[in-house]
Amino acid sequence: MIKYIVPFIVSFLLSIIFIASTLHLAKKINWQDRISERHIHKKGTVLRTGGLALILAFNLAIILDKNLYISPELYGFMTASILLLIVGIWDDFREIEWKIQLFFQVAIAVFSFIMGIRIYYFANPLNNEIISLNSGIGILISAFFIITWIVLMINSMNWLDGIDGLSGGITLIGSLTIFILSLKPEVNQPPVAIISIILAGSILGFLIFNFNPSKILAGTSGSMFMGFSLSILAIFAGTKIATAILVMALPIIDFLWVIGERIRNNKSIFHPDRNHIHHKLLELGWSQRKITLLFYGITIAISIIALNTRVVGKSLTLIATALIMAIFLLLIDRKIKKLSYSRVK
Repeated sequence: MIKYIVPFIVSFLLSIIFIASTLHLAKKINWQDRISERHIHKKGTVLRTGGLALILAFNLAIILDKNLYISPELYGFMTASILLLIVGIWDDFREIEWKIQLFFQVAIAVFSFIMGIRIYYFANPLNNEIISLNSGIGILISAFFIITWIVLMINSMNWLDGIDGLSGGITLIGSLTIFILSLKPEVNQPPVAIISIILAGSILGFLIFNFNPSKILAGTSGSMFMGFSLSILAIFAGTKIATAILVMALPIIDFLWVIGERIRNNKSIFHPDRNHIHHKLLELGWSQRKITLLFYGITIAISIIALNTRVVGKSLTLIATALIMAIFLLLIDRKIKKLSYSRVK
């Protein structure tokens, strides 16, 4: 167990050191950066450079770990995280157009696929027959799925990052879920467990400064890295996509719901707004902590189910979660409309 405890502590301490150093430097030079329309913080009150410290801590902890072999896939993961850092910092300081951001996200997903982060086969859930994706049309199917999966996870987490501690907490739960999953006999992926626990340590160090009231935000670089990391770890852990989808159920449902609302309102699906679940709860008077803890509680419950069920159970859980969340969102929208009407009167 020591081979998991040590990297966790190392990444945790590195994250704290890097973030504390960033905060100290920012205070000295009076560092100012922008605030997105999705965020509730005023400009200049909190830094968006948490992603820088987070990604550096994660990669350095991997390099320092003697139990990890830097395979082409892991090298691709680490390199892609640095590319995300560059794009994210660019957006954090000077907002870039969504088309450019999406182009880089797709490019990074393609790079990940080229580096070997892909699905080589899958089991038919009806008869457990192994279907290979190693040649011909199978490679194209694998590429399409991987690119779509990575881009979906990146944007779901990026859009969720609107209040203190939310995206970091969900990522922490997700990384610990994949850590436990990797240690199960039927999966047995110790290297994936080490990478997952390193991610958990760096995220926990970040949360010390990010939980409400936050001193630092993940920024675009940090939130994209969180979604990207969970998407890659799910593939590393024996292609446990269903488990990752369940862990990320709330961000994904929120992502799809917001897109639906923007389409209904004839707005660009990439135009930032405050129609996310957490923004709506804030409008109803909920505190940031209350919202964050609600998301944590639901995600932990779903993660426990994900770790103890098979494909059918996971599918039923996902359907039930989606239906409950849809009803919840409809009720929230109705309550907001009543409040707006009463204010007008």
